[in-house]
This record gives sequence, structure tokens and C-alpha cells, in this order.
Amino acid sequence: MAEWWSIEVLHGEGSAFGWQAAYDSALIEAALTNGALDGAWHADTWGVAFEVCFDDADKWEAFRSLPVVRAALDAVPDPVNGLLIYRGRGGSSAAGKPRRPRPAPSAAAVALPEPEEERYVDLTGIAPPELTVAGVP
Repeated sequence: MAEWWSIEVLHGEGSAFGWQAAYDSALIEAALTNGALDGAWHADTWGVAFEVCFDDADKWEAFRSLPVVRAALDAVPDPVNGLLIYRGRGGSSAAGKPRRPRPAPSAAAVALPEPEEERYVDLTGIAPPELTVAGVP
């Protein structure tokens, strides 16, 4: 089953956009010549993401170990905190598999309304109505 992989490059001392301009052709060519089914670049305010789809993890590992890919990853603007590589689509995209619904935690339960004060009717101060029998009191 085909799987997506993501390489995210964040801005650092240099711009991630400049890094993309320098290495996008080499990464795309390396991906296509090593069996990539699809690929896409995404740019945002934080940096860029290269998403690529391979048939299996072995093809991804072969792509990842190519000298041109290793050189590109070594040249990111922030090599310590500015490089993220992981399985799946990048950024805020949906997961590869749909989520299963989970039961809501007990803290998410709706609180019951507070019980209202019971109403009492005082019947001790009321006299029964006078009964009349055929109009005679």
C-alpha cells in the first residue's frame, strides 16, 4: 500500500524558501527516478514541506539514503531544530487513516441542572368550601 512521507524545513538563519529553490529540482528528480508515485511542495509562513508518496517503505529508505537527498537535508537553514521527517502528509493535513470515534471523557459530560426548590402549598389556612344540598346551605 502506498504511503506518504514528509520533509518539513523551517526557517532558520536563512530562508526555507531559498533552500527549496536550491534543492527542489534535485529532490523531485531523485524521487521520480526512485519510484515515487506522487509528490508536492507546500509553502507556509513557517517554511516549506515536501510530501512524496512511495509504494513501500523500502523505496522511501532508498530515496532517503541517496547522496543528493542527504546533501539537501544537511543544507537546511536550521539543522538542529528546522528539519522534520516523518511518515504521513505534512502540516495540517488529515491522517492517512480515518480516526475512530472515541467515547467522550467524563469531563465532557453535560452537567445536569440544579434541582429547583420544591413548591409547597399551605392548606392549613383555607377552609373547605361550604356545601349546599339542592340550594340549601
